[in-house]
Amino acid sequence: MTNKPLTLAVCGALGRMGARISALAQQAPDTFNLVASIDRVPTDDSTVPRPIVADLPAGVKVLIDFSAPAATRAMIAACVKHKTSMVIGTTGLTAADHKMIDDAAKAIPILQATNTSLGVNVLLAIVAQTAQQLGSDYDIEIVEAHHNQKKDSPSGTALSLAEAICQATGRNIDQSLVHGRHGADTLRKSGTIGMHAVRMGDVVGEHTVYFATSGERIEVKHTATNRDTFARGALKAAEYIADKPPGRYTMRNVLGLSES
Repeated sequence: MTNKPLTLAVCGALGRMGARISALAQQAPDTFNLVASIDRVPTDDSTVPRPIVADLPAGVKVLIDFSAPAATRAMIAACVKHKTSMVIGTTGLTAADHKMIDDAAKAIPILQATNTSLGVNVLLAIVAQTAQQLGSDYDIEIVEAHHNQKKDSPSGTALSLAEAICQATGRNIDQSLVHGRHGADTLRKSGTIGMHAVRMGDVVGEHTVYFATSGERIEVKHTATNRDTFARGALKAAEYIADKPPGRYTMRNVLGLSES
């Protein structure tokens, strides 16, 4: 007996990520049934897999959201209303947004990820272990690069890297992060983590974490060469979350990585 394809909607369907998620879902009709493409503006673009709609219809099993914070807030409410599972890849969310997600996860399963790449999620584990083992004698700097149209800075992935390091080493992230350096007195303070954002051209995504002390330097880097790695991860997350009970989930759950 063949399982029915997973009914799927994509919010942010006209964006870079939404377009690739939609395209890959269309290429796997035995696994996914893309029933709604959601965005804020109508379009007659014949390359879009489904007519663009402004809201989530009933009967969708999973919504994948790669949009903007305002749209994500609306989609959270819609998913709770329709009992639709949700994968959130939108970045630039506020503390109030995360609280909204926490509350919604009491009613529906929500998987939130700043980056749906397998490699990046392994990187998160690596940098946490490296920081813990090297100790306080090593300076830590994070450099992220993205295309020149990215609005939020630093990237959600860069912040996740910083959070992983801080959790592993007992740091307070708000007190530890230094965002760029400018001025006459920028001497590095022990225990801080430098955070630097580069915006240029059509860079898909690069994240490098440096660990340096006198005499040596370790560089851990992930480079994405196209968005399909994130799109495939998002679709894998959708399959994972479809029949889960209400709650908060991450890509670590999908990949079977330890949460410790």
